[in-house]
Amino acid sequence: TYVFKPTNMKLPLFFIFGFMNLLALAQTEEDLQVKQNIIEFFDAFHAQDSIALKKTVYPSILLQTIGVDKEGKSFLKTENFDDLVKSITSIPDSTKFEERIMGYSIQIDGNMANAWTPYEFWINNEFHHCGVNSFQLFREENTWKIIYLIDTRRKNDCSVLPE
Repeated sequence: TYVFKPTNMKLPLFFIFGFMNLLALAQTEEDLQVKQNIIEFFDAFHAQDSIALKKTVYPSILLQTIGVDKEGKSFLKTENFDDLVKSITSIPDSTKFEERIMGYSIQIDGNMANAWTPYEFWINNEFHHCGVNSFQLFREENTWKIIYLIDTRRKNDCSVLPE
């Protein structure tokens, strides 16, 4: 007959906690891969490198922006990725721009990931606007690609950016 003794539980608990740590580590590794893709996107963005920028996205990427116009009306604008790349690469060297990512919240389910990244945008070291990026990514052959990017933009209330 089996007699319950606390020492009998040590070995199974060791394996359970060890397995849970492996799962947490695997999730963290995937999170890092998604984050790395976004870092590479912004590295290419800031370097105005169209080739590197295109390597981070899926060919049929969808870009959208949510904002408020001068009359105070909300808008949703859809942009063409190639137009974005052309506008970024045409910025003169005398203009310095930086999108500062304030944090990452990443969720993954299989081959789909979402990354929520609050940001501030600066031009020539002056604050321009803030908001949140929401990246949707697809993992194809062990490589994460951005398939959808939507952002919000505002010039005030940046201290209340969601994390």
